[in-house]
Amino acid sequence: MKKKFFYSALFLMGMAFTSLTTASCSDDDGNNGGPKPDEKFDAAANLNYTPENAASWRNYSLQVAKLLQKDATTLYDSWETSFQGGEAFKKTFIEHNGGTYTSALSCIEQIIDKCVEITDEVGNSKIGDPYNKWTAGQQTEALYAVESWYSFHSRDDYSNNIRSIRNSYFNSMDSTVSQYSLYNLVQKINPALNTKIANEIESTKNAILAIPQPFRNNIGDAKVPVAQSACVALGITLTQELKGAIQAAYANGTITDAEMDSVVNGFVNKVVLPTYKDLKEKNTALCAAVQNFYNNPSDATFETACDAWLVARTPWEQSEAFLFGPVDILGLDPNMDSWPLDQVAIVNILESGNFDDLNWEDGDTEEEITASQEVRGFHTLEFLLFKDGNPRTVAAQ
Repeated sequence: MKKKFFYSALFLMGMAFTSLTTASCSDDDGNNGGPKPDEKFDAAANLNYTPENAASWRNYSLQVAKLLQKDATTLYDSWETSFQGGEAFKKTFIEHNGGTYTSALSCIEQIIDKCVEITDEVGNSKIGDPYNKWTAGQQTEALYAVESWYSFHSRDDYSNNIRSIRNSYFNSMDSTVSQYSLYNLVQKINPALNTKIANEIESTKNAILAIPQPFRNNIGDAKVPVAQSACVALGITLTQELKGAIQAAYANGTITDAEMDSVVNGFVNKVVLPTYKDLKEKNTALCAAVQNFYNNPSDATFETACDAWLVARTPWEQSEAFLFGPVDILGLDPNMDSWPLDQVAIVNILESGNFDDLNWEDGDTEEEITASQEVRGFHTLEFLLFKDGNPRTVAAQ
């Protein structure tokens, strides 16, 4: 499922940053990013783990955890070992000798474009869509539009999305700057611009973290539009200033192919591969925790599975600035992170036990694929593990 961005003329002029986004994390279903609440939807949202549904609930949780582990493994292996039976995607991207990537410049443009996309998704979809609904008096719709509201983890998700931009810009997994990075490349070209970008990345992350926790209970807070505006400003800087500066510096010989090759190599080996390796390992641990809950249902194993979900979620959110290549081509983004969910369909699966509905294959229609992706992934497991920001319990049994 590809993200589609439609930039207005005002945005291109630097006067606005508006878009409609169709994305795995913020799919437009005709209701501006969130299903219109009705009785069935409300009933699904309020469903509890009970003695009657306990066996199916645990089985569903385990099936979703196994699929997450499988998809995370496929993603890492596609970059590290082999993609679709051919060379590893890291080789395709680093060597950029044909196809989509024909130069180091084309690779760096790809990195920048994806950073811009996630600023838009966080600002205009993840934060902006609930806020706009709330201020329009659509409070119920606003609540259901908030991503990761079952676990009250929204603010952490969004700030980790901005950290993924920082990691891509610094070519590191923390706040240190790698020698071969976009940061140092831009420092050579335009130190003032480099300082501006680094400061805007940090201030955007901090503006998101300044929103009172949980976001779902504070959608109308005055700090919400501040965070949204910070995302807008960062996106404008990246698309209008950073990309143009790189292109101009390459055209006039200020930076060379060799310098950009080093940045691309560092991006793959210091950011992409470590992030996806972490994702694979932590989803393996998540699957083990859910397996333990399946075998030994208790409040304690429910809570342990929730803790493992939170840990496994972090590397995914910190990968969202580079959703290109295998994660896009293989449909792994919507497999793992579709939002909003089809909660009514989830309840139907719990009742029927037909877990084949979680899988899709080549040849299925787009509607069939989407239907499968909306009942699996991180958010489906989040729904099954959490309620109102807390681990669910088996106490009713």
